[in-house]
Amino acid sequence: MTSKYLIINGDDFGFSASVNQAIIESHEQGILTSTSLMVSGQACTEAVNLAKNHPDLGVGLHLVLVCGQSVLPYDKIPHLVDRDGNFLDDPVKAGLTYQFNRDARKELALEIRAQLEKFQETGLPMSHLDGHLHLHAHPVVLGIIKDLAAEFDIKVLRLPFEELNFTLAIDRSHFWTKFVWFQVFGQLRRHGEGLFKNTEVIIPDKVYGLLATGRISEDYLLQLIPKIQTEIAEIYAHPDCSSLSNPSGPMELQTLLSHQVRDRIQACGFELINFHTLKNLRSTIKL
Repeated sequence: MTSKYLIINGDDFGFSASVNQAIIESHEQGILTSTSLMVSGQACTEAVNLAKNHPDLGVGLHLVLVCGQSVLPYDKIPHLVDRDGNFLDDPVKAGLTYQFNRDARKELALEIRAQLEKFQETGLPMSHLDGHLHLHAHPVVLGIIKDLAAEFDIKVLRLPFEELNFTLAIDRSHFWTKFVWFQVFGQLRRHGEGLFKNTEVIIPDKVYGLLATGRISEDYLLQLIPKIQTEIAEIYAHPDCSSLSNPSGPMELQTLLSHQVRDRIQACGFELINFHTLKNLRSTIKL
């Protein structure tokens, strides 16, 4: 029987104490194997300390280039952030700025390097790289990541890619939003695969979570997991002990703690791993 591997990732580690608590609880008591750290998050220091006490939790960089704080000050990147260091809150506007503003593109490279350096300073080994609201999949950002991959030992990169029909079979709500996201991120995925084709960077076969953002429920995973027919897959969620900043956070936390979901994963032949394990398996499976 062919081995199948599943990574369960919690995004936004370091965003707040309640997110940190939810991620650690999901790891200790549930199915979460991996998380993505916001190095500019207000609870980043706490997150790093928690991660060091949980060595089996893989930790990657959650690159923040929209709806969040920068690492560099305003005077270093004035075309990216306001005077308080806040990125734009509109992903579309941010994407257009990064594509067409030459000064912004130069500053983008500085900020991405600064976030990678800040992650290095934590002393944690970086298991993978992804991004807040997936702005890391923007062609300009991907080009910068490719240039920095060897220097910062980036070995695994998330590029969302999932079957639209799977999600619609479970939940047909927000049909047109799902359809548009499927098309847009499908194009970005193909661009990224071509860009990293002859590099050492691994891109997991399938990544689930985009088309069910805010709706990663127990029922959703119980129906989704048997449909996944691939050797390596990632499912990501946004668990939170508080609903103040993320109304669906507590529901997604309970999903990651579900014994039924754990049993379904096992019954479908998946082994739960993190991205560090995936890198070690590179020589034994086709990546």
